[in-house]
Amino acid sequence: MIITPLLADGDQICEISARTGFFNAEEVQCVEEIWQQHIQLGVQASGYTFFVEKDEHRVLGFVCVGPRSLTDHVFDLYWIAVDPSAQRAGIGRQLLEKAEQTVREQDGRIMVIETSGTTKYAGTRNFYLSCGYLHEATLRDLYADGDDLFIYTKHM
Repeated sequence: MIITPLLADGDQICEISARTGFFNAEEVQCVEEIWQQHIQLGVQASGYTFFVEKDEHRVLGFVCVGPRSLTDHVFDLYWIAVDPSAQRAGIGRQLLEKAEQTVREQDGRIMVIETSGTTKYAGTRNFYLSCGYLHEATLRDLYADGDDLFIYTKHM
C-alpha cells in the first residue's frame, strides 16, 4: 500500500537508497538530507513530497517529488527506488503513478526526470520510456566523463 511515510520510515528509506547499488555515497547522503528537510520543514516549506510502498512495517520502495524552482507548475522527480528484494513486482510503476497523481492534484503541467546515461541505468531509462516519458535531451559527460545526463519529461 502506498502511503505518506512516518518519521520511523526514514531509516528504511535511506537504507533502500544504499541497497539498490545505483546510488553512490554522496547520493545516498542527499536522500537523507532531503528526507530530513521534509521532516523538519514539512512538505510546503521543503518542497519535497515523499511516498512509500509498505508491506506491514517494511518499506519496499519510495518516491520523492516536488516543484521545480522558477518554473510554472513544473515538478521534478527527485528520487525513486525499490528495495532489490522487491523489484520487478510493479512497485516502481505504482510509486511513479502516485507521484504523477500528486503533481496533477497540484495543477502540475510537466514532470521532469533526470538520470544517468551509463549502461547501469539502461533499465531505468527504459522504465521511464515505458511509463510514457519522452527523452528530451542528453547532456554529454555532465556527471563525469562518460556519464551523460538524460532528461525525460511527461506532460500531465
